[in-house]
Amino acid sequence: MGEYLRQFISLFISDKCFNEFFVKFNILDADCLKQTISKALGTGIILGSTLVKFPQILKIWNAKSAEGISFLGVLLELIAVTSAASYSFAKGYPFSSWGESCFLMIETAIIGFLILLYSSRLRQANAFAAFYSIAIYMLFNGLIPMSVLWSMQIANVPIVVCGKMIQAAKNYQNGHTGQLSAITVFLLFLGGLARIFTSIQETGDPVIIFTFIMASLSNGILAAQVLYYWKATSEILMKADKKKL
Repeated sequence: MGEYLRQFISLFISDKCFNEFFVKFNILDADCLKQTISKALGTGIILGSTLVKFPQILKIWNAKSAEGISFLGVLLELIAVTSAASYSFAKGYPFSSWGESCFLMIETAIIGFLILLYSSRLRQANAFAAFYSIAIYMLFNGLIPMSVLWSMQIANVPIVVCGKMIQAAKNYQNGHTGQLSAITVFLLFLGGLARIFTSIQETGDPVIIFTFIMASLSNGILAAQVLYYWKATSEILMKADKKKL
């Protein structure tokens, strides 16, 4: 039983920190505390990411509409999260530092597919799904050189910012946030803030750290818009529901 417990605990702390905490009882070791917090945060983010975009998917699915959501913005976000995941995977970084990207890739791809589907573009939706599946296979099977993956990661900063700002601009033009899920927006914002800390602790990669800083700022703008347009959005969606009745 004790061995199984140690193996479970080792998922969150290194052998060195295990000895510091449970053998030497030095629970105030600064480096181990930061490492343990980072691991716990990373694991929490990964678990949370399994459902972070589920509210957005449900909102589109139930409404049978993607009104107010920019497909280009979603596509750019998909490119960014896919680039980040494939780069981190190829670099061999701990899964706890990037694992949520795997779930965000799937969820964002579903959102992109639904946007096309409910815009009466079934052929484009199927083509999108097929092309993305091929891209995933190539990126995670060593068919793309590391130099290309690094360049893709570098390009993530403008891609992330542009994708979010396109959505922000659409919200501003519409005067509401449409089917954009408030839960998803705020979870992404908070997750990005936590990822800044975990990336510093677990990868030390300045490119990844800067990417999360810019992503958090961009998500923060969307979160602010959700709050600012809350009343207008509620009125628009209520009118849309009444038209369906």
